[in-house]
Parts: sequence; structure tokens; C-alpha cells
Amino acid sequence: MMFVPPVLIAVIGPVEPALLTAWVAHYRSLGIARFHLAFHFPDHVAPDRRRRVLATSHDLGIGPEAISTGPWHEHTNTDLRNALRERAGTGWHLLADSDEFQSYSAPMAELIAAAELSGTGTVGGLMLDRVASDGALAGFDAEQELDTVYPLGGFLTHRLLRGDPRKIVLAHSGVPVASGNHRAEGHRPVNRPPVLVHHFKWRSGVQDDVARRAAYSADGTWRASSPARLSEARRLLDHLRRHDGRIAVDSTDMIFRPVSLVAVPSWWSGEATRLVDAWRPPSPPADQSPSASTISSPSS
Repeated sequence: MMFVPPVLIAVIGPVEPALLTAWVAHYRSLGIARFHLAFHFPDHVAPDRRRRVLATSHDLGIGPEAISTGPWHEHTNTDLRNALRERAGTGWHLLADSDEFQSYSAPMAELIAAAELSGTGTVGGLMLDRVASDGALAGFDAEQELDTVYPLGGFLTHRLLRGDPRKIVLAHSGVPVASGNHRAEGHRPVNRPPVLVHHFKWRSGVQDDVARRAAYSADGTWRASSPARLSEARRLLDHLRRHDGRIAVDSTDMIFRPVSLVAVPSWWSGEATRLVDAWRPPSPPADQSPSASTISSPSS
């Protein structure tokens, strides 16, 4: 039987048009032809920025299936994603945020066939955080290449933020997936190594975005079902404050190394497999109280 590539499901925020363009091109290069996208814009996003993002989507030949505005509660993304999955219908879904670029060391068709044979209905991935060579939160535009601007990869989400670095990258339509696409209860992926998910979150503007997330999560403006979103935001802001607004790329804990979108590094299989097999949720911190600078009001 001929392999039919999965439909891509994603909820997109106010990203740079250049990043959205690169993201669509990347997944089209993997054989993805069907995109089911929803766009959500928090209230602080200027109308002109919304128009540019939506115009870019239309220029790429992808009509948004839903456009929403308002607070970015934890359930907002999940609700929109689930509605897209329902519309996409029966079959396999590729799940990817707009800053996540998946890289496969085995053919997607083989991974899906193995997942069907195992009965899990899922294929798992692991995030590798991409940063600039000097740790600066660098901007990205249409004249640049992602590998040039963010040449280093490391385990920032896992080591620094103590967040869940695991991702469900492919799921059958009958498998419910948790918030953030981090897990599917009762359907733990068995593929090893996990699919490499290049995570290009650490760009210009992210410090304001994370400060806003921390402030709004702390005061309840943006609701969350667990303290993880707030604690991860505080850890990043504290790190940036201690390193003059940069990510410490010389950290021996996060292990930043040169990587590229065009090849899975030779060390990935062993290191990523050990990490994903050993990962457990971190214990709650003893002191949840933030410093004043950590939860200062975000800029617009």
C-alpha cells in the first residue's frame, strides 16, 4: 500500500513571517502536503502583526481553519489543536509547534508502521534547543538560514527549565494527546531513538514573552492546570538575568554543540535514548516565591 503522509496539525501564535515560511518549507520537504492550522493572538499583539502573520499563511497557500484572540490559557492551545484533529479526520497526525522542526533518522513511513504494529499509536520525539553561537536571543529574518543564526543545540528545556523535553510527534487520530503534545496517556511511544525535534524558541522577543507568561500565570490572567508553566518561565528569566540577557552556551550541563537541520548527529541515538528513557517529572521546588524582577510587568 502506498504511504500517505500524515496531516500536520498546529496552533500558531504571532511568529515572525520568516519563521513561518521556513517552517512550512521544512515540513513540505518531509513530504507533508496537508496543513491544518489555527492561529491564536493574545490581546497584546498589534493588529498589524496579526495581519502580517495571516497574510504569510495565505501566501504559502494555507488558509487558516480558525483564528482566535484573547488570553493564552493552558487549555487554549489544546482546545484549538483538538478541534483541528477532529476536522482532519481518521488517520495519522503530525503535531508540531511553529518553532519545532522535526528531523528523522528513519523514514516516517517505517516509524508509523512500527507504531501501528506495537499498538501504541504514537511516535515520540525529544527537543534539542537551538541557540545562537554566543547565547544571544538573536532575531531571524527572510535573508537568513536557521542553521546559521542558531548553530548550537543543547538540552536547555530539560536541564535548565526542568521542563518535559519529550514530544508526541506523530499520533493516530484515535489517540488523545496531552497539553503541549508532551505525552499520550496509555500510549507511550516505543520508537528509539526518539525523533529529533529542533526547538527554535530562543529568539529575539522571547524574554518579553516569557516575562509576560510569568506575570500573567502568577496573577491568573492566563490560567494553567499546573505550576510548571510559571516555574519554567521563572527559571529562564533568572538565568537570563544572571547572564546579561544571554543563554550560557558554555554550560557543561546543557551541553551545547554544533548541529544542523540537514543531518541527525551521530551522538543523538545514544544520548537522546538515555534521556527520554530516564526522564521523570522534577520534584516541586521548595521555594515557589519569585523575585520581583522575575515577575515584573511584561513589555508590550
